Amino acid sequence: MYRIVKREEYSPVTFMWEIEAPDVAQAVEPGHFVIVKHTDEGERIPLTVADFDRKRGTVTLVIQAVGKSTRMFQKLKQGESIDSFVGPLGIASHLEKKEGKIVCVGGGLGVAPVFPQLRKLKELGNHTISIVGFRTKELIFWKEKFEKYSDVLHIATDDGSYGTKGFVTTVLKDVLEKNADVSEVIAIGPLVMMKACVDMTKPRGIKTMVSLNPIMVDGTGMCGCCRVTIGGKMKFACVHGPDFNGLEVDFDELLKRHSRFLPFEQESLKRWESSCQCECGGKEVAR
Repeated sequence: MYRIVKREEYSPVTFMWEIEAPDVAQAVEPGHFVIVKHTDEGERIPLTVADFDRKRGTVTLVIQAVGKSTRMFQKLKQGESIDSFVGPLGIASHLEKKEGKIVCVGGGLGVAPVFPQLRKLKELGNHTISIVGFRTKELIFWKEKFEKYSDVLHIATDDGSYGTKGFVTTVLKDVLEKNADVSEVIAIGPLVMMKACVDMTKPRGIKTMVSLNPIMVDGTGMCGCCRVTIGGKMKFACVHGPDFNGLEVDFDELLKRHSRFLPFEQESLKRWESSCQCECGGKEVAR
């Protein structure tokens, strides 16, 4: 059992867990992910690590409740536990001291997993520019954490209630135009957002790393569900990633594969919402 030692709400559908998992905390690095299960019979959910504390023996996750399993996660309170917490999985991000500036872009839930990469890059002595985007001012989180490790921090909101009005790509375009010495961009967020970032950096020849999180089952390369096409070759996001050179990712194919599962996810959520939500945990289906 893995205890939730801290829990915070960032929005009606976004929340943070700090999980007591000493073994994972000792081995995890920026870019790694874990697979979490609520109960023995639950779905295996891959989640990119948002932070970790080796001294406390904890790993931090930021989760968005969009489907059945993540809605179930949202019901858990601080002090409660989950059954399974497997990791670290995947290949850690390759981070080093570089010439030029490095831009870290986080959109929506991608703000959380880009943070440990930003922190490591700053600790290595890099000049860092951060761009984080939210729908509104009320949804902004971790502003102070990003300020601490960013030479320059830009915040964008869709409605213009804070910072720049528009998407993160609005700010990225301006940053690239004003900083000819940008040597690398790291972009984490929804597929369409990462694709938009790559469309902007590719003509400039700027290396752009993205973190892919397609459907996974086992997380060890056995099931093949998370296959992606990188540079014309098939890769598995769970064992070859989750970080890839965005300039080589076939985003069009990946977007089509991702949308293929949406009807099944929606049906699963619908059935769960119509089931009993009392102490039985939804096992008794309402008639």
